[in-house]
Amino acid sequence: MNDSLTKLHEEMRACRLCLDAGHAITPGAVFRGGPGAKVLLIGQAPGITEVEAKRPFNASSGQRLFQWLNQAGWDEDEFRARHYMTAVTKCYPGRVPGGKGDRVPSKAEQALCRPFLEREIALVNPQLMILVGGLAIKLLYPAKMRLNELVGTAVYFPPDTLTNPVNFNLDDTLPVQLDGNQLSVNGNPMTDNRNGRLPIGRFIIPLPHPSGASLWPNKPENKALIAQAVQLLQTIRTAYDL
Repeated sequence: MNDSLTKLHEEMRACRLCLDAGHAITPGAVFRGGPGAKVLLIGQAPGITEVEAKRPFNASSGQRLFQWLNQAGWDEDEFRARHYMTAVTKCYPGRVPGGKGDRVPSKAEQALCRPFLEREIALVNPQLMILVGGLAIKLLYPAKMRLNELVGTAVYFPPDTLTNPVNFNLDDTLPVQLDGNQLSVNGNPMTDNRNGRLPIGRFIIPLPHPSGASLWPNKPENKALIAQAVQLLQTIRTAYDL
């Protein structure tokens, strides 16, 4: 497993598919993590400071993201050391031509990078996947669903749906509820009645993009949704020792 992940990382760093296809990217894959990670965090694409620092969520968006993760009980250095961070596309897409902010990677770029993402998921096989921002959220959820319908919720893939670890079929998931510190699925507590152990499947939790340019997280009603997402993260982290 370690050798396979190492080989994948070498391939991602050497990749020039988007550049050769004429997409205006800065080549150089940005990701962090290794075998044994139980949490896989997927963002949209790295920014220019992420390229310079060679680490995901390095700038102001990272500060906001790790405020949320810290509230859920993760120290930033520990999270970066123990878990896996990547993005839908691995290279910096550049600025919006004639506009402000970074360009959203095209569907063609996403398709070229998708095999790398699927291999990351298969090799890491996480217990918790955190989808940060619109492109990552749309890996699983319908594009028509709005952030205020998704943030503050979680779904669960039972173990038998993960025979192929790369599963983005929302129909295979079950909704997760939180009653105090007790996780439940379809009203059933998340415990194994035979031995009291929690079953090993995969939780999915969406978060909004933490960019300072986004006003969505600043609205009071959306802050409440983010707080619900943080509580779900904290409960899952504690229950599964993540």
